[in-house]
Amino acid sequence: MTRSTVPARRLRLPLGTVESAAAMEALGAGLADQLQPGDVLALSGDLGTGKTTLVRGLAARLGVEPEAVASPTFALVHLYQGDVFSILHADFYRIDAPGEIEAAGILEQLEDPELLSIVEWPGIACDLLPAHTIWLELSMDGLGRRVVQPPA
Repeated sequence: MTRSTVPARRLRLPLGTVESAAAMEALGAGLADQLQPGDVLALSGDLGTGKTTLVRGLAARLGVEPEAVASPTFALVHLYQGDVFSILHADFYRIDAPGEIEAAGILEQLEDPELLSIVEWPGIACDLLPAHTIWLELSMDGLGRRVVQPPA
């Protein structure tokens, strides 16, 4: 498999705390305007930091019914059809070894230039994800959440 050597680009993110689920969904909607097919978005953070909520807002902006977006923890992958393009939503929380990702055929899907790919719990796949993967870290911040893009 050929890996892209294009570096990840920087996204515009809000400074400060995301104070509610509605605000996290709004952040996701804003990210949707900055992403396109072929992009891979990796979301890391502890349980409850809002990863799936962010994806719900992002997908809704792209024409997916918000109720259709759920954590793919047990299914590993959900595919949503948006108005213009499809979204692959993967969750590697239950993956014990990188070989499981390869065996499931998910890496090939992540390389699909027609899909926007989003991966929750990407840590186990750090060395497998494309070089152009856009990494975001979600964390608790007092009563809210914080979303940052670490330096490349």
